[in-house]
Amino acid sequence: MKNWLYKIYPNRYFLLFIMLFAYVQSIYSRISVREEINAYTFTPDGALFSLFEAGVLFIITLYFIKIWQKSDVFSTKEMLKIFGSSLITHPLVMQIIGLVIALIFNKIERNFNLETFTYTTFTFFLNGFIYGSFFIAYYYHNKNKNHQQQLTNYHQALSESRINQLKTQLNPHFLFNNLNVLDQLIEEDKHKASEFLNEFADIYRYVLKASDKKLVPLDEELAFAEQYFKLIQHKYGLAYQLKIESSASGYIVPLTMQLLIENAIQHNFGSKENPVHIKIETTDTICISNNFIPKRSSKPTSGRALQNINEQYKLLTQKPIEIKNSDAEFAVIIPIIKLQ
Repeated sequence: MKNWLYKIYPNRYFLLFIMLFAYVQSIYSRISVREEINAYTFTPDGALFSLFEAGVLFIITLYFIKIWQKSDVFSTKEMLKIFGSSLITHPLVMQIIGLVIALIFNKIERNFNLETFTYTTFTFFLNGFIYGSFFIAYYYHNKNKNHQQQLTNYHQALSESRINQLKTQLNPHFLFNNLNVLDQLIEEDKHKASEFLNEFADIYRYVLKASDKKLVPLDEELAFAEQYFKLIQHKYGLAYQLKIESSASGYIVPLTMQLLIENAIQHNFGSKENPVHIKIETTDTICISNNFIPKRSSKPTSGRALQNINEQYKLLTQKPIEIKNSDAEFAVIIPIIKLQ
């Protein structure tokens, strides 16, 4: 009993629609035939028989679906085959049921003369077409909705898997670059190296924490960017300068700003006399920009950091990142993600 209730409950609105339609159809038929309205017109026996007939039709249709439906993808050919077979089989099954009832009550001559047989067969066929259309439309609508949900879940799982892969690439990248800085500081200034190591430990805790998240609050990422830049100043001093102007809230992909700050340092030569000014400005979007001071001899770079960020934003939002590059300035514009 519980299994039946479990199956019926999700389809309750469809079944209620069938019940109401059968009842209205019964009233309409009686008014059309008798051309009068009385208490008998509204009795539910005709509607109950129509519900029984519809139930038989649904069972027949589900039987053919089980036999001929080969995949979860909607197929017009399969649907027409199932619908047509149900239309033919339904009047036959109903006539067999009627014959059994007629034999029990000894009503063969009354219920199975040529005129009555022709009329009931046509009625069963017409009802089969009406209720069968309802059922097929409802069944394939639900099937398509479930299939779309499965695709959505699949793509979401795929996106999350891809994001995790991209983050896995970023963590070693972050660690490797900062260990290189630490190695240089150890040779130059052991005291600075010790301070750098302590600050780096605090920052790396954030990196590990953020790695488990698809998005982090914008204010947290800005605080992390500011803290990360202090590490940079251990090595470069005032050769690189950071300015943050924030007037927005929302969410951002973790480590985005750290990567873009690192990108600005990697591609530009700053000095105390001619520093590289890195600016982070948040309004409706996030703009990370810097004046362009190219290094005299620089190794070709893969651009993996920007590509990595771009891929993550493609997976999380339909708004892509925008890159503006001129002789004087390089800027990356990133959308702020709003959670609903």
